[in-house]
Amino acid sequence: MNTRTLLAGAARRLAEAGVESPRVDAELLLAHVLGATRTALLTLDDVDDDAAARFAALLDQRAARVPLQHLTGRAPFRHLELAVGPGVFVPRPETEQLVEWALARLAGVDEPVVVDLGSGSGAIALSIAHEHPGARVTAVERDPQAIEWTRHNAGLRAAAGDRPVTVLAGDMTDPGLLRDLDGTVDLVVSNPPYVPDGARVPREVVDHDPPLALWGGPDGLDVVRGLLTTAARLLRPGGGLGVEHADAQGSALPALVRGTGDFTAVADHPDLAGRPRFTTAVRAGGD
Repeated sequence: MNTRTLLAGAARRLAEAGVESPRVDAELLLAHVLGATRTALLTLDDVDDDAAARFAALLDQRAARVPLQHLTGRAPFRHLELAVGPGVFVPRPETEQLVEWALARLAGVDEPVVVDLGSGSGAIALSIAHEHPGARVTAVERDPQAIEWTRHNAGLRAAAGDRPVTVLAGDMTDPGLLRDLDGTVDLVVSNPPYVPDGARVPREVVDHDPPLALWGGPDGLDVVRGLLTTAARLLRPGGGLGVEHADAQGSALPALVRGTGDFTAVADHPDLAGRPRFTTAVRAGGD
């Protein structure tokens, strides 16, 4: 079958199904089936019947709003490609800005102690370990299904030569979590559950992302309140905090952080689209 005709029909179908990036998704699915890159599709004239049938099967699932990353089994994040699938939150490009801030914060620190609360696929923790080879990173995840993905990706990165990340089963709001690190952590980062209960979200999210990674109570900040208590306990004076949030929480979360009395230098940061995306602060008591 002619490649251009195949992709054009696929893109139309995905657009009719409400997929936000129909042409890109169609190309990525076909590239996945062929074991090729999107760029390679430009020079491909025809697709054989077997590949076209496998592509059609994946297209059916994508049109039913199964996440693209579940179909390909991977999600790009900064310099890494992470394994993902049912049971784990698919990392989003906007979270890369939080990692960029974290790495800038750690610049010049030889062996910083870092804790990623609610690690999921391990995107934040593993990116920091990959880009700051001296970092001693602990990834905490409470969801029994999600932590299997954390462990899997951590194992892959360690095998690739990155400094191993410690993966710990635990609740970010647990007063007993990581007590041995109290007052010694240089950086706490988190992409916690922050979606307000009842909020409208895309089908890919509500049907496929794990509930523990999404819902954060009536205002979306219930889990974050406990997270802040844990972060204040773990961080050394002058240690940094970075927490992702929904774009409607760009005022509420900084106010919540200030209200604890445990942090200074509270600031909010936009993503690349200019929407409020994450809050940062410094543990009080430092320079």
